[in-house]
Amino acid sequence: MENASRPGPDRGVVFQNYSLLPWLTVLGNVELAVDRVFPKYTAAQRREHAMRYISMVNLAHAFDRRPAELSGGMRQRVSVARALAMQPRILLLDEPLGALDALTRGKLQDEIESIMMAERRTAVLITNDVDEALRLADRVIPLHPGPGAILGPEFRVKLDRPRDRAQLNDQAEYRRLRGEINQYLSDLRRGSGVESKANPLVLPDLVPVHFKRRRGVPHVQTVP
Repeated sequence: MENASRPGPDRGVVFQNYSLLPWLTVLGNVELAVDRVFPKYTAAQRREHAMRYISMVNLAHAFDRRPAELSGGMRQRVSVARALAMQPRILLLDEPLGALDALTRGKLQDEIESIMMAERRTAVLITNDVDEALRLADRVIPLHPGPGAILGPEFRVKLDRPRDRAQLNDQAEYRRLRGEINQYLSDLRRGSGVESKANPLVLPDLVPVHFKRRRGVPHVQTVP
């Protein structure tokens, strides 16, 4: 696996706060990503490519609306469509459903699962919801909190797809995994010294920007 040293179109990101440009329509927000990744596309090709993914998240009827005219769930679907339109090798989802109500969240879980199955993309989902992790993931890896954060043990999720949330609670394997993960997280919170076999997560050595104003120098100074 290659190390990532800078942003690139091989990695798509879906943010928790949507990160849509308010003056652009649904189509415009998605085309913005398409322009960057496929600069040689004609206007017609760009529109066709963007509309493919807008339709995939069931927003073709709202392609000409701006973010202020959309619900929270619809905005998040635009964010998903924009990331997928880049055709990335890996999709990074940073708590994309955390700000949504339960009903919208459940519907988007269904859509994300079906899209990922259809597109066959690798995805890394960050979530605080164990049920959501088991609903969407093939592997669940808890994160030890704190400055010396490390990845915890891997929990393999071998439940059949598609996963119907109404039937998951009836499956013994789902209940077993849910119980084990919750117990592990509970032990972490109590500080019981749960051991992890994972490698430590090395954080970057960052130096803060100096904001003190001095005569004859810019107000903001960058540290070389």
